[in-house]
Amino acid sequence: MVRNATKLYYPVKASIQSILPIVDEFVIALGKGDADDHTLEEILQIGSDKIKIIHTTWDLEKYPDGAEYAHQTDIAKNECRGDWLFYIQSDEVVHEKYLPVIKKRCTELLLEDDVEGMVFNYKHFWGDYSHYIVSHAWYPREIRIIRNKPDIHSWRDAQSFRRIPGFDGKSYFQKENTFKLKCAKVDAWIYHYGYVRPPEIMQNKTKSMVSHTHGQEASAEYFKDKEDQFDYGDLSKLHVFTDTHPELMKEFITRFNWQDQLLSDRNIKQEHQHDRLKYRLLTFIEQHFLGGKQIGGFKNYQLIKK
Repeated sequence: MVRNATKLYYPVKASIQSILPIVDEFVIALGKGDADDHTLEEILQIGSDKIKIIHTTWDLEKYPDGAEYAHQTDIAKNECRGDWLFYIQSDEVVHEKYLPVIKKRCTELLLEDDVEGMVFNYKHFWGDYSHYIVSHAWYPREIRIIRNKPDIHSWRDAQSFRRIPGFDGKSYFQKENTFKLKCAKVDAWIYHYGYVRPPEIMQNKTKSMVSHTHGQEASAEYFKDKEDQFDYGDLSKLHVFTDTHPELMKEFITRFNWQDQLLSDRNIKQEHQHDRLKYRLLTFIEQHFLGGKQIGGFKNYQLIKK
C-alpha cells in the first residue's frame, strides 16, 4: 500500500522490482495522492503484467491513529491469490542475493501447516546509505511472509500481522481475540530506507505521518517551533555499512546530495531514541553478551524452529 511515494522520496519502484522476479503477482493498493505526486507513473514504468493496481481513497477519520495503513494493507491482501503472501512496504527493498533463499524457504515450508508466517532480519539505514542502526529501540526482525488465510490481518499501523477471528474490519488496534502468528525464520534481510531522505523531505514525511496518526491540528502544533529540516543527529555513533546495496537502489544512491547537511554542527544537537543512554546501554549488553537477543523486547510473533 502506498500514497504520495514519489513526493515523499519512497523508493517504490525499486521496492516492487526487488521482489517481482519470484512472485506470481504483485498487488498494490494505491491511495489517491496529491496533484504533484507521480507514484502511478513510477509504477507503470516497471511495465510488468504481474502488477495489479487497486485505486483507493484514504479515510483517516474512519481509520485514525495509523489504522488506515493497516486497512490499506488488508485491501491489497484480500486481492491476493497465492499460497504465500510477501508483504513489502514502499521504503523496503530486498537484495537480489536473497531471492533464491526466500523462494527455497517458501517451498520448504509450504506443507508445514503450523507455520503461519516468516520473519526477516532488518537493516535500518539512517541519514545516508553508509550508516545503519542496531539498537534496542528498533525492531531487529519482522513478519514479511504470511499464509493467505482470511483471518490473518494487518495489525495496528501495518508494521506486522495477527490472526483475528471474526475481525470487524475496523478495529486494527484491538488486542483481545488476536493471536500472534507462529513464524519460522528466513535467513535474509530487509533493507529499510525509511530514514534516508533529504532532510527537508524527511521532515515533510514526518509531518505526514504525525498528521495521519494524530490529526492535522496536532501535527501543526507539534511542528510549529521546529525547523524545516529533519535533524538526523550524530551519525558517528551508528554502524558503518560496508556491504553492497541492492542493485535496484543505484538510481536512488546516485541522487544522494545532502552529505553537507549531515555534517553540519546543528545535527549533533538532536538526540533520537536510539541515542539515549538507556537504549545505548541495553544495546551494548544485547550485542556483546546476549548474541543480539533483546532484553524484554516486544516481538509480534511466536518463533518456531523449522
